[in-house]
Amino acid sequence: MEFIQQLDLSILLFIQEHLRFAWMNGFWEFITHFGDGGIFWIVLTLALMIPKRTRKAGIVAACSLLLGFLITNVTLKPLVDRVRPYNYSDVIIPLGRIPVESSFPSGHTCASFACALIYVRMLPKKCGISLLVLAVLISLSRLYLCVHFPTDVLGGFLVALFSSMLVYGCYQQMEQRKKKEGGR
Repeated sequence: MEFIQQLDLSILLFIQEHLRFAWMNGFWEFITHFGDGGIFWIVLTLALMIPKRTRKAGIVAACSLLLGFLITNVTLKPLVDRVRPYNYSDVIIPLGRIPVESSFPSGHTCASFACALIYVRMLPKKCGISLLVLAVLISLSRLYLCVHFPTDVLGGFLVALFSSMLVYGCYQQMEQRKKKEGGR
């Protein structure tokens, strides 16, 4: 475990020392706010539930988002209770708003991918890919700002991957059942 912690710290130090530039700070701080509290994803999901043609995508994404939230924020964060990188080491200098809750897994990453992985499957290609790119940028912003360790972001992604696959799989089974029942 110590090896992973040191690797995490080394990656953040590399980002801080070699990839951070004052002219980019505002961009990454702006991008990270799209993940704050999952609000962007919640509003988008609710908006997609209104038109009939996107309603199913909105409902499936809402279920994925909720499952990801329950696993990440209700279960894993309190259970693991990992400190933030800047609390672990004085050499890590965070940018922007300083979160105080536990670090593992990244809630920004989980919320973003829990929705984006559904939207890339269920919305038109351009829209789904754009939202997937936004999820990647939000996740990378957490590292750039040094408010999460890389394994926190990886953990958030894995929870989102699990929740989106489980929920989408259930949705597909329900759709197949409807087709079979409709064909009788």
